[in-house]
Amino acid sequence: MTSTAASSAERLVIEAVGAALSALDALDPNARIAVAFSGGVDSSVLLDAAVRVAGASRAVALHVHHGLSPHADAWLAHCETFARERGVEFDAQRVEVSRASGVSVEAAARDARYRALDAMCAMHGIRTLWLAQHADDQAETVLLQLLRGAGLAGLAAMAPEFLPANATATRVRPLLHLLRAQLDHYASAHKLRWIDDESNADTRYARNALRHQVTPALAVHFPGFRDALSRTAVHAASAQRLLDALARIDMEAASRDEGRALDHDTLLALDDDRALNLLRYWMRTLGFVAASSARLADALRQLREAGAGTDGHRLRIDHAGQALRSYRGLVYWEAGDSREPADETALVEREISELVWQGEEVWHVPQWRGTFVFATVDSAATAANVSPHNTSNIEAADTIPLSVLQRASLSARARRGGERIRIGAPNAPSRTLKNLFQERGIPAWKRDVPLLYVGDELLFVPLIGVNRAVLRDVPLTDEASVKIIWREDLLLA
Repeated sequence: MTSTAASSAERLVIEAVGAALSALDALDPNARIAVAFSGGVDSSVLLDAAVRVAGASRAVALHVHHGLSPHADAWLAHCETFARERGVEFDAQRVEVSRASGVSVEAAARDARYRALDAMCAMHGIRTLWLAQHADDQAETVLLQLLRGAGLAGLAAMAPEFLPANATATRVRPLLHLLRAQLDHYASAHKLRWIDDESNADTRYARNALRHQVTPALAVHFPGFRDALSRTAVHAASAQRLLDALARIDMEAASRDEGRALDHDTLLALDDDRALNLLRYWMRTLGFVAASSARLADALRQLREAGAGTDGHRLRIDHAGQALRSYRGLVYWEAGDSREPADETALVEREISELVWQGEEVWHVPQWRGTFVFATVDSAATAANVSPHNTSNIEAADTIPLSVLQRASLSARARRGGERIRIGAPNAPSRTLKNLFQERGIPAWKRDVPLLYVGDELLFVPLIGVNRAVLRDVPLTDEASVKIIWREDLLLA
């Protein structure tokens, strides 16, 4: 390596990191930067350059311990030492990589890594995560996507800047236009120490096979292939943005329940290409991994054949642990297998199935992503309304004499199935929650609500109201009353 090459590489790296920092400073000049730090040469260069440009106090090195290599503990120790030598705060998280059948180790490790990085960013209050991918990585990604028959979203490969759904930190790739060789020159010039992951030489992994066996041959016959593939990614990203803009227009018309469902008729009024584009976009907004073209085409075919008036039981589409459902003109995804009937009890299996109220006026139950509010009611003004025989309005029906709440401990429990409630007069026939939810057109994903019990007696069901059977022996008095209100988290200020 010549001194000229080293100095040129250093300049290019520093300029790239400086440009990324300037873009961040334009938004927040005091913002801290998280660097995803594996300890390899690429992330070592990025962290070293970040310290030189931004200063050690603004950087945090984040390491993910996958446990896949026998050297993982040594790599963790090396990374911590490297960061401490530069005065950089260091944090690490251990993850378990899924070995489930049909899931590649590469994909599982990547997903676990990004979940851990996002979690650490959130814990440190950092909203910018720098990643060390470079032009060679981008070229390999485009080739892999081409060989897999990916669409435009896949060919767009890695964006220079991207905020994933459900993440708080924007992912930034300052080195994306630089070559691997330029990073190697920088590392050698600054005498950096880095680790070599032995798995990078294993050509059983598709990316490694491309890196060691395909791209060297391309470099001989097509020296500018990296730039060409990078341009392909840029063109694909531009075209995908146009498709996404069209999908947002269609989503605005078809979206129901804040995007968790689509209107069946609106979706199927679109031609196949446009409907498939909407389905892809919708699934990305839900955080799903991309589905194959064949699976999406089959889903659209089945939806067209099923019709909006059916209960969707004939749909046999499963993806990413979810089953496609159709219910009263809505299309949505539900956790589970399409061969099983739609879940009519709680949609999420909970580790905690019962919580006990401690008398809070505002009782947050995070397991159900919501809050109970116990609002005191003017007893003199509402004495007539709280009569157990008054069902003239929902607010009256949700108002309960304080003495009822004091009969026994009040608890929130998960649905088990088969629960019954009286919503008319106390002596009226009881109804199952399942029937009441169906009658009111409440889709399955909204039925995952906590049930309030006083002792062992069902007292209140969100979206339905108070069990009037509980009030059967309550005398008419002017005693204090409480109105129970259920609010989903998204409805809280």
